[in-house]
Amino acid sequence: MNIPYTVDERPDTGLTNGKLGIWLFLASEVMLFGALFSTYIILRVGAPEWPHGELNIWLGAINTIILISSSVTMVMAWASLKMNDWGKHRLFLISTFLLAALFLVNKYFEYSAHFATGELPSHSTFLAIYYTLTGLHGLHILGGMIVMAYLLGPGAKMWKENSDQFANRIEATGLYWHFVDLVWIFLFPVLYLL
Repeated sequence: MNIPYTVDERPDTGLTNGKLGIWLFLASEVMLFGALFSTYIILRVGAPEWPHGELNIWLGAINTIILISSSVTMVMAWASLKMNDWGKHRLFLISTFLLAALFLVNKYFEYSAHFATGELPSHSTFLAIYYTLTGLHGLHILGGMIVMAYLLGPGAKMWKENSDQFANRIEATGLYWHFVDLVWIFLFPVLYLL
């Protein structure tokens, strides 16, 4: 049995099935990161001393600008589809993918600098939290990149077969991507500035 894909909004929620599904998934992600942020707060409040200045604020700020820019290009990718401009859509989606890759490259250099000086997760509670939160966030970036790569590659043929369904998938990917960016907007000040 094959469940048909519908692009119509549900009468009970006013959302498409795909959008409802991504919002439910994001709710579970909010709970995951909420638990981790709560753990951070509990450990920090209970710590007699908390390190400051261990992280490269400039690299964190650059990564913040990169992710905010990637949110803009993701919106532009979806908006281009809505205006039936396939070429611009691809340009903006590729830009989003490349910005995500740049974020991960910067994170690699940041991690490498810490590893070189022996600052591993076992070094301190702060570094354990830092690696846990930023590592999980990095996995979410990687997951978004995999979806974007699929939509740029084999999934792109759906545009010709069912343009509304493809646009809905780009919109759902965009909602996920904005969530990933929003998590970083909280991570940056909490870990790098406070």
